[in-house]
Amino acid sequence: MPAAARSTRRRALAAVAALPLLIGALGACGYGSEKNSTTAGSAPGKNTGGKKLSADTVRIGYFPNITHATPLVGEQEGLLQKELGGTKLRSTTFNAGPSEIEALNAGSIDIGWIGPSPAINGYVKSNGRSLRIVSGSASGGVKLVVDPKKISSPDDLKGKRIATPQKGNTQDVAFLHWIAEKGWTVDPQSGKGDVSVVRTDNKVTPDAFKSGSVDGAWVPEPTASKLVSEGGKVLLDESSLWPDGKFVITNVIVSQKFLDAHPDVVEAVLRGSVRTNAWIKANPEKAKGSANAALKKLSGKELPAAIIDPAWKSIEVLDDPLAASLEAEADHAVKAGLLQKPDLSGIYDLTVLNKVLKAEGRPAVTAAKLGKQ
Repeated sequence: MPAAARSTRRRALAAVAALPLLIGALGACGYGSEKNSTTAGSAPGKNTGGKKLSADTVRIGYFPNITHATPLVGEQEGLLQKELGGTKLRSTTFNAGPSEIEALNAGSIDIGWIGPSPAINGYVKSNGRSLRIVSGSASGGVKLVVDPKKISSPDDLKGKRIATPQKGNTQDVAFLHWIAEKGWTVDPQSGKGDVSVVRTDNKVTPDAFKSGSVDGAWVPEPTASKLVSEGGKVLLDESSLWPDGKFVITNVIVSQKFLDAHPDVVEAVLRGSVRTNAWIKANPEKAKGSANAALKKLSGKELPAAIIDPAWKSIEVLDDPLAASLEAEADHAVKAGLLQKPDLSGIYDLTVLNKVLKAEGRPAVTAAKLGKQ
């Protein structure tokens, strides 16, 4: 196959990977999800004694996962609260995108760090009324890890059992389309076919891999590195399928109602996010330790070095939501017959982010054709 054709196929696969497979109920689809439940109660932050903004409190949501390094570190180091002054920061953690979207729709949180799939679902299901993507947060951190005793090349996956986090979630779709690119067939609902796709909770996957009930997994970090620590081998890093090696794994969303009522608070949170990302990049080792300390607070234990070190290296924090890729993702998903043509116009509102970036001496980022600048 000519190089140009191979490049086109890689881009097509990569573009589709960020969208959920909309089979059955949309609400069942989530990004890297483990449970559709809130895992921790709201925790109020200490205000810095500065001037209170237009809201007494801002409620944020995120996952206790290193792909959500920005809020983990931003809250742990007080960088988000610093920008809010007298407005208190209150946080809630979630294990799945759908539950976070439900909380946003119910008014339980105002701003959330979340994957692309549930953000798209929430926007489409509300006919564009519930939320806006206002910033990027992280790229990367997804790998295909296999048992090297059973699988030594991509062709060896045929006939094997490979885990994904959830039917229709971002990684599940990425793997299904990678399979299709190989010319193999799998029923997307049952997971049965030339490769057996086993939808498995990320918490359970390492044990399933260790016991041999699955032969590998297409999963986000830190699950991927946990599998490597159990003797697995990285067969494919998903970033290799994307142009420039970048694909958004975490976005920042905001309730449209909250954005309209409290743009100053949204600006403060985004300024805190931008400055947290800058601090992470300038202090990668300190930031890794900070993220691990935050995880210990939330889960009761920190990740061992053998897991967090490689996982941390595979994730890039960024402010750019990589919006141009989202349009391609939607187009390719439609062409693949995975969902009806969605209207994503207006899903991005990067006005506040670009105001913050300008003040920081940084260039503006684009929403492509999917929002206002």
